[in-house]
Amino acid sequence: MGQKRDYYEVLGVGREAGANELKSAYRKLALRYHPDKNPGDKEAEDKFKEAAEAYEVLRDPNKRQIYDQFGHEGLEGTGFSGFGGFEDIFSSFGSIFEDFFGFGGGRRRSRVQRGADLRYDLQLDFMDAAFGTETQIDIRKNQPCPECQGNRCEPGTQPETCRHCGGAGQVSRSQGFFTVRTACPSCHGQGQTIPHPCPRCRGAGAVVAEKKVTIKVPAGVDHGSRLRLAGEGEAGPMGGPPGDLYVFIHVEAHEFFRREDNDVICQIPISFVQAILGDTIKVPTLQGEKELKIPKGTQYGDLFRFRGEGIPSLRNGNRGDQIIQVTIKTPTSLSKRQEELLAEFSSLEERKISRKLKNLLKGAASKAAL
Repeated sequence: MGQKRDYYEVLGVGREAGANELKSAYRKLALRYHPDKNPGDKEAEDKFKEAAEAYEVLRDPNKRQIYDQFGHEGLEGTGFSGFGGFEDIFSSFGSIFEDFFGFGGGRRRSRVQRGADLRYDLQLDFMDAAFGTETQIDIRKNQPCPECQGNRCEPGTQPETCRHCGGAGQVSRSQGFFTVRTACPSCHGQGQTIPHPCPRCRGAGAVVAEKKVTIKVPAGVDHGSRLRLAGEGEAGPMGGPPGDLYVFIHVEAHEFFRREDNDVICQIPISFVQAILGDTIKVPTLQGEKELKIPKGTQYGDLFRFRGEGIPSLRNGNRGDQIIQVTIKTPTSLSKRQEELLAEFSSLEERKISRKLKNLLKGAASKAAL
């Protein structure tokens, strides 16, 4: 074909074209120059390959950026040098032809389907969520048949090539000026039939069975966290790969701690005497008790912090803090002597407040006189 043309010119779009415009332009050219429509036409074949190469580059943001800056020469360092033939093109863009035009690349592609994903809801104790744990669960799911090992055939027999499509997995019919290919109705696109199905799974290749699955819960998971166990979902139909198992975490509330992000919050009651005079108390943490110094004059609701005594981060393992909120407990039952002492204390406080008021009034009167 000589020197390569500009990819935007090949597709007939502007340099600002978006993904949908690129795809639409490529579909039109692919339909026009498709080899099934132009058998033996070398020029159409070249244009078909040229359009596929242009679309492969421009649909990829990284390749497109390199091409916009450095042109065709810049792509040589990316390892992309175009397509080797029709097989490469159809393996990359075959779905475009099938989804929009009703035909494929003239070659049977794998119809093996992936198994369904499964969900499991796991209840976790607050401490297990904070520090991580390992547990086993039982799940019922489709698993490869132990009798036929998933090949769907009775032991001693093998699948046979589909007689209807000759193993292609597709059947062809003419529609106007091009050929339409659809999945074979006999083998459903597999290219094979099972003349002697496995009696255990009846040719499905999988059976429902219970399996024990070990779940390693990392430290720091929270309510609503989701774990993915690759390959622990349903077995794929017709021997396809299994799906995944998604474990959704539900964390039970704790009687003392409350979580906010990676911090833990708790409330500690102290007496009004401790609040006034100060004290050193022991506070429960996630890993045992720790001493907390209560300064004199502590007020109701004051907050104190233990650095690094919270919950580990799932990202980097760094622990949050423990935040302690102080509440002051008012006594409900006092001895006569305690009442006398409190009455004396109250009297002293009233005198102190009275003196402060008098001083304030005197100061205000002096300012007014000036």
